Amino acid sequence: MTEDVAVDDEELLTIGAFAARSRLSAKALRLYDRLGLLAPAHVDEATGYRYYRAGQAERARLVALLRQLDMPLARIAEVVGAAETADGDTAAGLLSGYWADVEARLAGQRTLAAYLRGRLSGRSTEMYETFVVETAPVPAQVVITETRHTLADELPAWIGASLGRLEAAARECGGMTGAPFVVYHSEVSMESDGPAEACVPVADEAAARAWAERSGRAWETKVRVEPARTLAYTRIGKAQVAHPQILAAFEAVEHWVAGQGGLEYDGPCREVYFADWDAAGPEDPVCDVAFPVR
Repeated sequence: MTEDVAVDDEELLTIGAFAARSRLSAKALRLYDRLGLLAPAHVDEATGYRYYRAGQAERARLVALLRQLDMPLARIAEVVGAAETADGDTAAGLLSGYWADVEARLAGQRTLAAYLRGRLSGRSTEMYETFVVETAPVPAQVVITETRHTLADELPAWIGASLGRLEAAARECGGMTGAPFVVYHSEVSMESDGPAEACVPVADEAAARAWAERSGRAWETKVRVEPARTLAYTRIGKAQVAHPQILAAFEAVEHWVAGQGGLEYDGPCREVYFADWDAAGPEDPVCDVAFPVR
């Protein structure tokens, strides 16, 4: 057993003594060192023994607690870094943001699990009945658009970035006249890449076409007139928008259309985003899953 040593006139603890002080195992401390979350204050070049300052115990305990929340390593480093600069509010805010993401994911997974239980037990119809399907007319709209081939795991980031660019461009096109939406011209999944088309309705078609001419083809931008349609739709919460949870909503609308008799599809399916995404909680309604019908 090595003794505690002094480096730069400060007494350091052996890994065994520090493990006892921090109430963690030496194995956990070695892991945190490898992960870059808690480096020893000193490593003896001859023996390889690790030594820690007593003041590092609080960081060690905080890392251990955050890992119990399954927090990714990079986010643990952010939280611990903020905490160690005496910026408690920032550290707490980072933790709150992470936990909000966890709750949104869990809420979506609950929806998906309920849907899958219904499907596996032959009670899919009961699951569809949890979605309220309605119809609504939508007038013809001039839309500025971006189109991209994308897989499901890349889709959320692209939708956010694309609609952000289009909403900014709408200011040059007379302003927005309706909720932004995304049209799926073919399936988007982990095996199929669409394409998907992000659309923002605008007021001034001439200004929109001038904008499209200036913007070129950097983002596959264009202007088109979306014809007047009737949408069959169901409204879903933020947590349900994630793939594959959202598939249950699409299937519920398809099931409803099939049961109406006389209705036909009148274009590709879409998602209409009518709420402030960043301000919405996991259960707040943010999106209409819709199929044009006639």
